[in-house]
Amino acid sequence: MWSVYLLRCADQSIYCGITTDLDRRIDEHNGLRAGGARYTRARRPVELVYTETCPDRAAASRREAELKKLSADAKRTLLKSDRLV
Repeated sequence: MWSVYLLRCADQSIYCGITTDLDRRIDEHNGLRAGGARYTRARRPVELVYTETCPDRAAASRREAELKKLSADAKRTLLKSDRLV
């Protein structure tokens, strides 16, 4: 299973990504393991604030693209939903 996730960065910005292992990926974003996105390296620490599962990588990538197109207000509304971590 793939997960689409949103992180709240230290500067209060929102980062969106996909992974098969959320714990590992969050550790990477926070610098506890090698890897992570260039965007989050400058905005640590990050906090997982939203996640949803997808059956495969293609579906996760499509959903990630949808989330990235949302306005800031729409993302805030989404964060108030029942998929909060």
